[in-house]
Amino acid sequence: MKLRLENDLPVLLFALVCASIVAALPQVESAWLGVKEVYGEQDFGLRILREAMLVVLVAYVLFEPRLRNGALTSSVLAFMGIIATYVLLEIGYALYLDLPLVVPMAGLRVFEYLPLAVIGFVASRLGAGAYVLYKFAGYLRYYIALQAVLAIAQALWAPPLFGVSFLGGGRPFGTFVSPNLFGATMATCALVFALVPFMRQWLAVSVFLALLSGSRTAFISSLLVLFFQVYAMLRPRDRWALVMPAPILAVGALLLASSPLLSGRDDADPTQDGRLDLWQQIFSNYIHDPADLLFGWGLGLSSNTINILFGAEHFPGQFDSDSLYLFLLNGYGLVGLLAYLAFLWITTRVSVHPNKGLVVMFIFVAGLTFNMWEYFPQNALLMFLWGAVLGTSHQSASL
Repeated sequence: MKLRLENDLPVLLFALVCASIVAALPQVESAWLGVKEVYGEQDFGLRILREAMLVVLVAYVLFEPRLRNGALTSSVLAFMGIIATYVLLEIGYALYLDLPLVVPMAGLRVFEYLPLAVIGFVASRLGAGAYVLYKFAGYLRYYIALQAVLAIAQALWAPPLFGVSFLGGGRPFGTFVSPNLFGATMATCALVFALVPFMRQWLAVSVFLALLSGSRTAFISSLLVLFFQVYAMLRPRDRWALVMPAPILAVGALLLASSPLLSGRDDADPTQDGRLDLWQQIFSNYIHDPADLLFGWGLGLSSNTINILFGAEHFPGQFDSDSLYLFLLNGYGLVGLLAYLAFLWITTRVSVHPNKGLVVMFIFVAGLTFNMWEYFPQNALLMFLWGAVLGTSHQSASL
């Protein structure tokens, strides 16, 4: 059998994303009946399908000669080595703090789909990134169509378990355990369609579904995609008229997304939902010395997995992080947080991808109120896109 990444990779990526259809199936069925399940507490047998598909993708890289040679270059191995070294130091520090091994291992979930970033990077270096993304977006249309049918039905007839939709039923959750995860995935799908020509109708459908979810992060992320679409259509001399009022538009979008009409909730006031209090609590209660600030105070203590396994506040310094940047500050310290932001900035400097600003800004904004690297399939999609954008700076068919 002859392997060819241009044909195989889009199918494998689509199969990985489709694992989300069945991963939370029992919780989805319960939500239809008006019973709220806790994410991750049950049905490991179904959720393991996404990890199995990730293993299949990694195995494919090892068997496909061009991907294997590209992934084993000195630059990729050096980058992975630097990450692995710092992560091992953080794991050792967590064990030094007498935390069980499962706690720092939970903090590694942000790296679970890093192989997809490597795949996207190598595919772009080979000159196949744009074609793979185009083919994948074509398959993704069927996924969006299924989610749209379910979401509209839920918005009309599902019980208001998570709040009330503006269509009269409950906030839709598609094939996910909550509307927020559903909305985040739909916003990310909108990003995928924004990077591919002739997909504007599917971009519009994805944005509508993100809006329908009632998720503030999904709504703002979707508006960000639309903002860059309009920006690209304007003449360079006219773009200032869109950039100047951008901060005011962002504040207005946040207030609109927090309204009961769109959010479906009465407790979505951004000044009253506890997020600002959490940041203040972190700096006042958990950071006691420069070591806590620079290197964190226990890798994994802010992971949702630990809250599920041990319960809230089981360990000193444990909290439920609703921001990627709080997660990084807790687990990897200011060093890790600044390294992450620096790598985002480096991506914009070395990449020649025409949509690099949109992808990097989307990743940055998504992490403000949501640890997207912990939730599937948004983490898988964004990892692949990030790698594909970064790899566009090194077009080389010689690998």
